[in-house]
Amino acid sequence: MILTKSVTDILNSSVESIKGVIPLSVSVLKPSLLTEPFSQHKIGVLIGFTGDVRGRMIIDGEEESFQGLGASMFGMPLEGEMLESFAGELGNMIAGNLATLLAQAGHSLDITPPTVIVGQSKMYGFDKALKLPISIENVGDFLVILMIE
Repeated sequence: MILTKSVTDILNSSVESIKGVIPLSVSVLKPSLLTEPFSQHKIGVLIGFTGDVRGRMIIDGEEESFQGLGASMFGMPLEGEMLESFAGELGNMIAGNLATLLAQAGHSLDITPPTVIVGQSKMYGFDKALKLPISIENVGDFLVILMIE
């Protein structure tokens, strides 16, 4: 898989952004290419990119993973609408931080407001995407999907 400089910048900045936003030990596993529809199972946050780089980011995880992260960041358990709101805000913080980091690397990027997706769904409409698995200590696993146009 050959990555262009802008895709490499997005990948590296995404990792840096996630580690900057999440105040816990984050392990990032090897990224892989995703070419088929993406199936989401529990909670996902979708954020669009416009500007020099166009595409979308999805942060996908189990409800328990979002709950564990919310509890560790806010010191209280989150459920229902509060958990969904937290998931959207987490996506917003990561994408906002990503936009700032990419601006420092010379890319102009704007983000769309987060869309929270709950339940089972499939995402179509992309040729290729990068799948970035992350594991957060004592919280759980998440998948970050980067669909770059």
